[in-house]
Amino acid sequence: MISLVAGALWAMLPAYVPNNAAVLAGGGRPIDGGRTLDGRRLLGDGKTWRGTAVGTLVGIALAVALNVARPTVVAALGADLPAFPLRAAVGLALGAMLGDVGASFLKRRLGRQRGAAVPGLDQLDFVVGALALAALLAPAWTVSTFSLARLAVVVVATPLLHLTTNAGAYLLGLKTEPW
Repeated sequence: MISLVAGALWAMLPAYVPNNAAVLAGGGRPIDGGRTLDGRRLLGDGKTWRGTAVGTLVGIALAVALNVARPTVVAALGADLPAFPLRAAVGLALGAMLGDVGASFLKRRLGRQRGAAVPGLDQLDFVVGALALAALLAPAWTVSTFSLARLAVVVVATPLLHLTTNAGAYLLGLKTEPW
């Protein structure tokens, strides 16, 4: 069981970190350039080019660091942990960012303001984006890495991790809402 959970969380780390790094990068030019559709912003001020670039680069750098640390961690835990080929790292990191951008677009279409909660979408948007782009860029790696059991762990653990990290960022003053 420990190997299953550790393997699932390890495999998702390059997707878990980008959105947090984007918040820390803060500000910059909005991706939508202020454009609207039906009187509503396409994305809003919270989705910036700088945040997307920084988040993606941090996720890729983390995957590289995990590859370096992997032999030591595998020996210490005795768990089966995947290595990250560059295409998989890019897919997970950029896909996480694109999933979040897609959710922002959907939220604006639903009339939700920036920061408004949409349960489920807020916690799993980046997972869907990350897995979709990883599957597109590194299909064999994605299929061999994400068994149904690992996917189940990701779907259950991600909302808990998401809520915990967002609450922490809120308490530290890095976010204006705790979700």
